[in-house]
Amino acid sequence: MAFRPSRVTTMRLRFQITLCLALLFAVHAGADDKSFPGIEKLMSPEEFSAAGLGQLSTGELEALNAWLLRYTAGESEILRVKNEEVREAQKDFELVSRISGDFSGWDGETVFRLENGQVWRQRLRGRYFYSGPPQPEVRITRNYLGFYKMTVVETGKSIGVKLQN
Repeated sequence: MAFRPSRVTTMRLRFQITLCLALLFAVHAGADDKSFPGIEKLMSPEEFSAAGLGQLSTGELEALNAWLLRYTAGESEILRVKNEEVREAQKDFELVSRISGDFSGWDGETVFRLENGQVWRQRLRGRYFYSGPPQPEVRITRNYLGFYKMTVVETGKSIGVKLQN
């Protein structure tokens, strides 16, 4: 009989991996703003609340942010390469955020600034004109080749994107 982790253990592992990936992206996205945005901006309000982080004091949140920064700078890179569970979780990568500022679609070389501080650039050619509510929710996922795709949740329209360095 094979060991099967409990659902809570699996959810915690996915949560931890998501935190690490979000932090990695935030560090790379810091081209415009060199300061670490903190876990409060890296997570959606729903994720932040579901994790119980709203119960932490300011000092506890600062300590958690400092740990995330140290962890990302060291161990997380090793885990991304060597840990099978982390590699599997990367296949299921999904980031949900909102476009920050005005958004009218994409036109070939569009830069997408997200509320979580990340900056993504259109990777594939194509045009799409958006006329919905401002600051739409977007979902970024990886395909089986490891490339990222951004989908406007409201319309289902997608475009290939890459994290801007």
